[in-house]
Amino acid sequence: MEKRLIKLHKFMNEHKLECMLIQKPENRHYFSGFSGSAGILLISNHSNLLLTDFRYIEQATMQAAQYEIVRYHTIGKTLTEMINKLGVSQIGFESDFVTYDGYQELINNLHSVNLVPVQLDALRMVKDESEIALIKKAVKIADNAFSRIVSFIKPGMTEQEVALELEYYMRKFGAEKPAFDTIMASGKRGALPHGRASEKIIELGDFVTMDFGAVYHGYHSDITRTICMGKATAKQKEIYEIVLAAQLAGVQAVAPGRIGKDVDTVSRNIIIDAGFGEFFGHGLGHGLGLNIHEDPRLSPEAFSC
Repeated sequence: MEKRLIKLHKFMNEHKLECMLIQKPENRHYFSGFSGSAGILLISNHSNLLLTDFRYIEQATMQAAQYEIVRYHTIGKTLTEMINKLGVSQIGFESDFVTYDGYQELINNLHSVNLVPVQLDALRMVKDESEIALIKKAVKIADNAFSRIVSFIKPGMTEQEVALELEYYMRKFGAEKPAFDTIMASGKRGALPHGRASEKIIELGDFVTMDFGAVYHGYHSDITRTICMGKATAKQKEIYEIVLAAQLAGVQAVAPGRIGKDVDTVSRNIIIDAGFGEFFGHGLGHGLGLNIHEDPRLSPEAFSC
């Protein structure tokens, strides 16, 4: 946690900020360890404050050891009191998270300060060893659940039945919750990139696309797998092999210093050359972390990898 705070203080110095007000749950967790649903971090050069309500005092005390925990009854009043106590005037706020109404409330409560819009997500992009271990665990949970599903799924089941079983096994293997609404798309519904599980019956001969993930200690996994119910046709094998070749080429292309859109191009060209480019409207991939979609990105518009 200390290294993360040092990184934040460097950011604050670069932006000439005396204090940082953090409300986004992912950033709040990252810079404090607190995983509750209500709280605000106030970080200055001399103080680390975590403002929360009565529900989370004990949890905050356990999780955010480097912070002074401040209980609030009315958040606006307590926030004003704490900022006046800190004696700061240049305060950064998360412009990509605070709503217009939230910004107006800050202005109404904080009359004597200058609110500076900044974004902090880029500070979470490079993962430390502890984060990598948590992501690996989240991936392992999802992968183990998929292995169970392969022997569970049968023609005649609904997509919802299979999705429920998949989520059950992720929870059984240690997930806090699914990383997002499980996608389970069979047959023609496989053309829906984000086709949530429906009441459709899975039939013999269907391709079944599963897009799912687990959350472990706040960190996400995101896995997509496609299987065939029964024996695949020659056309299904052709499509599957093209996509597999594109995926493997993309994996090989990823390296430090590579440009995200260049990695995407390596995979995309394989699909284009096979005659299916018009059907590849999705980006190739994305980073993972405390959020399900994080930088770096692999897509035609991505710049860094």
